[in-house]
Amino acid sequence: MKYKIEWTYKLKGKEGVYFTSDWMDAELAILGGEDIEKSGKARELTFYDEMGQSWSLKEMKKLTVEIEEDPHEVMVYFDGGFNISTYQAGLGAVIYFRQGKKKFRLRANELIDEMDSNNEAEYAALYYALNLLEELGVHQVPCDFKGDSQGVLKQLEGEWPCYEENLNRWLDRIEEKIKSLGLKPRYQSIPRSENKEADKLATQALEGKEIFSKMQLI
Repeated sequence: MKYKIEWTYKLKGKEGVYFTSDWMDAELAILGGEDIEKSGKARELTFYDEMGQSWSLKEMKKLTVEIEEDPHEVMVYFDGGFNISTYQAGLGAVIYFRQGKKKFRLRANELIDEMDSNNEAEYAALYYALNLLEELGVHQVPCDFKGDSQGVLKQLEGEWPCYEENLNRWLDRIEEKIKSLGLKPRYQSIPRSENKEADKLATQALEGKEIFSKMQLI
């Protein structure tokens, strides 16, 4: 999660000048807020997070202690593969996140039946990734979703319409899950060459190779 500071700089005999900082990590934001407060020239010093919530300096210090062990800085890669002869889909997801001072990567896949198309497999893969986030305890944070299916991502952003009823049902499920987790989604379409890890997991699922691996990154 990123934070910014907003405050008014007091000028003698004048109304004061309003300032806002760039987005920064919590630790740096607190250090900056402390320096600004020590100057004795600031009033109405407030911290804002990317979810739109506001905090005082005291609340901010308490908050960082409380959320230290919650997953944050979450980035999700997803991909779906489809076997037209069996109507099965392989779902692959790679999730990078921080917890405390450590960084982790989760790699997982799943094989599901009764799919109609590769497009549906892509939606199912994203929904599968959201279920993994729920199991990790990810909630109330911004989250980056990256995939090579531009159609899925543009439809989730509301830029492209979706006319297929079964895909609209997936859209509804995905949006409801995002809402229930309190996520702030940021979608990015990437080339297939940058999504190789999730693509491989989807392929392995179709081959009957089940994978679930969580590791700390050094």
